[in-house]
Amino acid sequence: MNDLTGKVALITGASQGIGAGIAKTMAKAGAKVIVNHLDSPVEAQKVVNDINNAGGQAIHIHADVTRADEIRAMFDEAEKNFGLVDVIVNNAGVYEFSKVEDLTTEKIRFQFDVNVTGLLLVIGEAVRRLGNHGGSIVNIGSTATQISETEKVVYTATKSAVDAVTRVLSKELGPRNIRVNSVNPGGTETEGGHKHGLIGSPYINDLVNRTPLGRLGQPEDIGLVATFLASEDARWLTGEVLLVSGGLRP
Repeated sequence: MNDLTGKVALITGASQGIGAGIAKTMAKAGAKVIVNHLDSPVEAQKVVNDINNAGGQAIHIHADVTRADEIRAMFDEAEKNFGLVDVIVNNAGVYEFSKVEDLTTEKIRFQFDVNVTGLLLVIGEAVRRLGNHGGSIVNIGSTATQISETEKVVYTATKSAVDAVTRVLSKELGPRNIRVNSVNPGGTETEGGHKHGLIGSPYINDLVNRTPLGRLGQPEDIGLVATFLASEDARWLTGEVLLVSGGLRP
């Protein structure tokens, strides 16, 4: 089940948190893994070490997903090491909470550049290389698109765009046997959440209380679903937006 043997998987923003969880889970399923990072080589190397020490195969590659030239170089390096990348997980993302009256052009562009533009640039480069080989693209969205929380207007807008990209490209790329699906996590315990003081805060406690399964998600919880979508077990799924949230709904 969920066998990725023979697959090469590239996970953007995979040095920590959900991305690292997906990288490790896909490696356990047999994939050769590329751990992309922007500015965290130490953390990325730790993920690579964890995978390799467990008998898997992984490398890490620096690339800014908002720069087409760096994306091309990342795919070149990945192919040099492991061959054609046929599983792409668009996990790289940023978020910032802000009241609408405090937004600036820079704040809006920052989130859209990474969460939407970067995702599209990575997909475009992957598709050019895949041709008609087939493959699986897994986008990481958010349950924010469903629960519509205040002070998250830009973040929610970017993740709503990810939902739309998933549905449109599933139709566009389906004839080339490239499946496109989205995993939309709910509250998930990550290093970033601890760093920013969110874990244990009243906001997170309320989120847990509204989650039927009564806890925060863990990166591996998301990784298991992403791995399923990338595998042949999900060969008849495309254009799906899956809430992976412990039952959290509006």
